[in-house]
Amino acid sequence: MIDIAEIQAVVRGFNPWWANKPLEIPTFQRLAFFACRRLLNTAGLRRAILLSGPRRVGKTTVLEQLALSILAEDQAVSASVLYLSLDHPLLKLVPLSRILKLYHETVHPAGQPTTLLLDEIQYSGDWDLELKQLVDHHPEYRIIATGSAAVVHRDKLSESGVGRWITVPMPTLNFYEFIQIRDESPDLEGPIPTPSDLLHAKPGDLALLAERLRPLMPAFHRYLLVGGFPETARGPDLTLSQRILREDVVERVLKRDMTAIFGIRRVAELEKLFIYLCLHSGDIFSAKTCADALEVGSPQTVRNHLGFLEQAHLIYRLDPEKLTGKTVLRSRPKLYLADAALGNAVLLRGEEILSDTDQMGKIVETTILRHLYTYYYRDTPRIGYWRDTKTDRDVDIIVRSPAYTLPVEVKYRSRAEIPANCGMATFCAAEPVKQAFWITQRPEDFDVQALPSCDTQVLRIPAYIFCYLLGQAERVSWEEVA
Repeated sequence: MIDIAEIQAVVRGFNPWWANKPLEIPTFQRLAFFACRRLLNTAGLRRAILLSGPRRVGKTTVLEQLALSILAEDQAVSASVLYLSLDHPLLKLVPLSRILKLYHETVHPAGQPTTLLLDEIQYSGDWDLELKQLVDHHPEYRIIATGSAAVVHRDKLSESGVGRWITVPMPTLNFYEFIQIRDESPDLEGPIPTPSDLLHAKPGDLALLAERLRPLMPAFHRYLLVGGFPETARGPDLTLSQRILREDVVERVLKRDMTAIFGIRRVAELEKLFIYLCLHSGDIFSAKTCADALEVGSPQTVRNHLGFLEQAHLIYRLDPEKLTGKTVLRSRPKLYLADAALGNAVLLRGEEILSDTDQMGKIVETTILRHLYTYYYRDTPRIGYWRDTKTDRDVDIIVRSPAYTLPVEVKYRSRAEIPANCGMATFCAAEPVKQAFWITQRPEDFDVQALPSCDTQVLRIPAYIFCYLLGQAERVSWEEVA
């Protein structure tokens, strides 16, 4: 049914460097680029690299940048770099093994070192088995694959993925990257501290840093509105940016990816659930309450749909944490959008939202969580929240690893004092916590305080400074090991 010449023409079109044609792509490099380059250069690594994240965050650009990076080192190996966009209508009809056979017969000999850049791999039939075969039987291949929906399904991971691939998350832009891509970086001299470094800073140094970073506040407000998608980060038109998010990110995932990958047929129920989450991002979630409110069936149906949204990188899930020696009896998660701007786009929220204290608290909390997830990702932490049902005291976010426990509270309001009887104080008195973060709104609320009855040092820090410093520290750490 398919002419081989047509397949070859499509493949050659995806690889202009074979004919010494230029490839014009953005020069700004996401953090995932450095992570992938480091893994590619790791000697003896016999695993595929899976770059997984939401739509429109630049995964294809990273693959193309990696191709150019390889060619910059040695242009003579151009034929050994193969890029395929597997969601192309024609390539969907052809097994990956057949495409590779044609490639080796006509472009690059089989058995020679080859870099495979496989975009949207979830559209290739039996992709997990194909990757398993390539990793197990072709040590000459270096493989990087991307997926907009989570390509590592839990059942497939247990069957064939263990030891055969490494997942590199690629979320939306952090605030530091957002500033970089807009060419609005502040003029700062000397080394820039991490938020943890500031726990040992003098009050005068904190005041000086706040003043130097104050110009970032308008950009932070813009970031909260349009989010961390490269295409909308540069756009001056808020209405157009939100339309792009609705059409290219939300609707294509819910109406196309979910049906094509997960076989979902009741898309209307999924849309209702996502709108519900837009309205309640950061709230403690009850599947029964949601099912009753939306009239979408049983609580189990809601839980199944939540799993699909999580795999599609549209939401984060935080499970309740427990104090030492105490057990959580009822496990009700908190659910957050992967990027607060998705909710703004769906609900058509404009700049008026910036003056809504309650909504801004949730938006900033969602943004802080996104930064914590990616900064601490390499520590493979468990991230949750804590709440005492008897006193209603809570801590918004708890980051745990074997080496540390880090509580984070978001108080994005005009008054951001730390009460002596707050949830943070209760939690830290019961846990061996060395440091904690109290996220504030105003540059004036920037200092280090000691909690009563424990040794915890708490850094009160404005949200825009916290996100900027954490994003820059993340970038530096990846650049150092790349």
